[in-house]
Amino acid sequence: MQLSRFFIAPNRRKSRPMMENTQTFDTPDGIDAVIEPMDATGYLAPVGFEDQLETELGDVIERHDRLMFAPGPERRVFWAQNVWRNPVRIAIPSIKGAAKILKFNQRNWALFKFDHFSRAKLIEGHLPHVSAKRQVFGEPAPAAPLGSWTLIDPDTIIAAADCSSPWKNGEVEFEEDKVTPPNRAYLKLWEAFTRLGAYPQAGDRTMDLGGSPGGWTWVLHEFGTDVISIDKARLDAKIANLPRVDFRQESAFGLNPEEIGYIDWLCSDVICYPDRLFTLVNQWMDAGMATNFICTIKLQGDTDYSAITQFGDIPGSKVVHLYNNKHELTWMKVPGVTDQD
Repeated sequence: MQLSRFFIAPNRRKSRPMMENTQTFDTPDGIDAVIEPMDATGYLAPVGFEDQLETELGDVIERHDRLMFAPGPERRVFWAQNVWRNPVRIAIPSIKGAAKILKFNQRNWALFKFDHFSRAKLIEGHLPHVSAKRQVFGEPAPAAPLGSWTLIDPDTIIAAADCSSPWKNGEVEFEEDKVTPPNRAYLKLWEAFTRLGAYPQAGDRTMDLGGSPGGWTWVLHEFGTDVISIDKARLDAKIANLPRVDFRQESAFGLNPEEIGYIDWLCSDVICYPDRLFTLVNQWMDAGMATNFICTIKLQGDTDYSAITQFGDIPGSKVVHLYNNKHELTWMKVPGVTDQD
């Protein structure tokens, strides 16, 4: 990027409308700066999965570390941790001036740091404090609008007031239970439920496919549901002995939905190839024996984009990369929730 594209003129306010049906990003009186809509959308890759996002986008026009910009409005992508809608490039007049511009457009801002750390920290110090406390499971996701910004050179900011994630840079950090669950896989299910804002109810009939050692089974049990946990490997003893857990040591792929009966929430963290999971969930959907689905799409070796897309194309569902995912994605189908996204 050439800084010569920008200028700061005395007694001049300048901004241009952004993409259609969006609010104009503007400057307060007394602050002279140039604001340039990018006519693009920003996508922040999860750490370690930058190549997946760049391949998925295909036409990245600008990149700053994990933050990539592609032309046009927001598109469906699976490997983005946060999406920056209608970003603008701002030639800032000063540290305090940068903060005033951001505060004029919105109260809450999250910094994505990748360079110019000291100067970015000084700007951040002039912005209202945004709580960094960890998410408590069971409490709703943050509701206040949270914009994102980054300093790409000492005198230029890219900012977006509207972002897809209510958490800073899409980082969903929980107050963890480090005692009860047998592994940390439970955090994926916590995150999925929190992002959905929908939860199993006491008395629901739920299923955990690939249940061993029992993290997801434990989460489902804590809602007061009856859990059928399926795996060829045994559950951790303290999970298997919970009062509403029915552990069955068998393969998830040998189940007959009609024989199992209706399931309110079908959850799967089973290790298998995506095509095999796709066949399994379609079997349950075709049988009409499950309503809500949360399933991990495990990926091995090179990312199979066609396999991922077939999940994303299932009507009323969506595929996301959870902050607590690794080289995997999560497919969710919850009527009234995922069909509204």
